[in-house]
Amino acid sequence: MSGLTLHLPDVAATRRLGRTLGRLLQPGDVLGLDGPLGAGKTSLVQGLARGLGVPARVPVTSPTFTLLCEYQGRMPLYHADLYRLREAAELGELGLWEAAEAGGVLVVEWLARFPEAAPPERLQIELAFPPSGPGRQAHLTGRGRRAAELLQALALLL
Repeated sequence: MSGLTLHLPDVAATRRLGRTLGRLLQPGDVLGLDGPLGAGKTSLVQGLARGLGVPARVPVTSPTFTLLCEYQGRMPLYHADLYRLREAAELGELGLWEAAEAGGVLVVEWLARFPEAAPPERLQIELAFPPSGPGRQAHLTGRGRRAAELLQALALLL
């Protein structure tokens, strides 16, 4: 398992990280995205969408109530939010893993709520408020070979 920690001073930096990462993603990549409310999860996904070629005119919003959104870019981006789910059994109804296997990228917010359902191969991103000062911290952890490759490529671009 490999990791990378970044300081993101503002929302624009969070979106830039997402955009840079989005350019590196390939079909079948899965990202777990966790952090407290207001930490910038949706901002990161907005950047990912732009990096994947989702047009700027397409709004990218939190799927808190719809649970799963799909955006079309150079490949589909599936954006899920598990915040409102009560138990792992509800995940089957969403069709998350089918979406991941459909040749797109799957980003799952609040994946840590259901660790037993998390795929072993993924890039895990934890956004947090730093102990002091403005901005956010992003802790990226590669779980599996592909995620480690993503981290290595990302580190070279930052």
